[in-house]
Amino acid sequence: MTTDTHITAWFLTLVLFFIALSLNKSGKAKGYKILHMIIRVFYLLILLTGGMLFSSVYHISLLYILKAVVGLWIIALFELILIKTAKKERTSVLWIQFVVALLLVLYLGFKLPLGIHIF
Repeated sequence: MTTDTHITAWFLTLVLFFIALSLNKSGKAKGYKILHMIIRVFYLLILLTGGMLFSSVYHISLLYILKAVVGLWIIALFELILIKTAKKERTSVLWIQFVVALLLVLYLGFKLPLGIHIF
């Protein structure tokens, strides 16, 4: 159940992230701020379920540690992109990092034994 909860929390956070960006772009500051706070609650859910998954691994390899670090990096990028976008600052470097980190975490998530096995 924890793996499903973790994946669901990540997916919902990703969807809410893009909705928040569109709200900000359309000038709906109040809706953006409310959604940003909801996204922060999802960060906590991601961290909680990720910690539970990490503690359930019998043999913690370097790949699990890398996946955890990249997951934290993505959460930081979510936050940085939302904040800098609201302040009308450039985010192009953050978006490049986001795409690279997201692809890496998805690959590791599907490759490692606790994930869904595609690779």
